[in-house]
Amino acid sequence: MGRLAGKVAIVTGAGSGIGWATARLFAAEGARVVCADISGRERDVAALIGDSALAVHVDVASGADVAGMVDAAVQRFGKLDVLFNNAGFGGPHMPLTEVDEASFDALIAVNLKGVFLGMKHAIPAMLRSGGGSIVNTASAAGLVGWKGLAVYSAAKGGVVQMTKSAALDFAEAGVRINAICPGMTWTGLAGGVPDSDPPSGSHLPQPMARWGRPQELAAAALFLASDESSFITGAAIPVDGGYVAR
Repeated sequence: MGRLAGKVAIVTGAGSGIGWATARLFAAEGARVVCADISGRERDVAALIGDSALAVHVDVASGADVAGMVDAAVQRFGKLDVLFNNAGFGGPHMPLTEVDEASFDALIAVNLKGVFLGMKHAIPAMLRSGGGSIVNTASAAGLVGWKGLAVYSAAKGGVVQMTKSAALDFAEAGVRINAICPGMTWTGLAGGVPDSDPPSGSHLPQPMARWGRPQELAAAALFLASDESSFITGAAIPVDGGYVAR
């Protein structure tokens, strides 16, 4: 029996990086998976998984798209147990004064509003089936300062606080809500392609002095999605090679 046997999960940002790895891991652990992305690559990962996957094209900053994504999961698989609210992007590193308003709006819309919309539409479906687990992708940059990433850090800090507050809202109702906080991870956003190995010998600003791998973040998401973490809610767990422990 897999750790998600019998469960239905949505993974946003499934077309690359952490989402790509997590969609495949959730399926390997027995879940039926809705692979959601805006890139078109959601179809590729769903095809790799097979009949237990459904690809859905989604802009997570659109309430209509997110509502449709949840509806598609329930219509295809009958319920919703898990949401991995993972879609996001970082944008270029630059001082705050060089960030234009359009970039600010896009970063907040995807990284913060997208998480809000995912929870807003997923939680009622979970309540109808007796509860569930939501895992939000925040960032180490949402826990400590990160030079050149003021707006991204603000959005991810908002994800951390929204995770904690929403977890309190629904703790007694059986919906657990937690966040993972990646450090520097070798994803498509960092130049990686699905399943590619990160470069070795990199001197990165995290104590383990290497890139994180999407599979390592997927493992953390799996733990929080599964019943193994049944007494954990409102947590923001760094998976960052020790970055925030310094």
